[in-house]
Amino acid sequence: MNQLQNFSAPVGRIFLSMIFVMSGLTKISQYAGTQGYMESMGVPGFLLPLVIFTEVIAGLAVLLGWQARLAALGLAGFSVLSALLFHSDFSSQAEMTNFMKNITIAGGLLVIVAHGAGGFSIDNRLNGKKFTSS
Repeated sequence: MNQLQNFSAPVGRIFLSMIFVMSGLTKISQYAGTQGYMESMGVPGFLLPLVIFTEVIAGLAVLLGWQARLAALGLAGFSVLSALLFHSDFSSQAEMTNFMKNITIAGGLLVIVAHGAGGFSIDNRLNGKKFTSS
């Protein structure tokens, strides 16, 4: 079981972080459109740099397992807030699916909050552990 834990933790971190890093980078290349969408949903467009920073930096922190609990907690809150602000039109099946996707991602991130970064993480390395699970 220990070998499975050693490899499932970093793979899980990769999977969870990819959506945030890619989304943040896409927002940079589609800045005006993203800002307009935010404003159309009642969210001030001037918050977009903070959104991009949160997605990219916290996403990379989860990916690398650096300050993973804190980064995962921030991204879990971000995911729930995004679900509530942008995907709460439950009359649309697509929006309901996006809402549940965000809530599900938040759940996965809360597992990192509860159990830490796991194997092959900077957090473990800084705590004097080799690149294995805690």
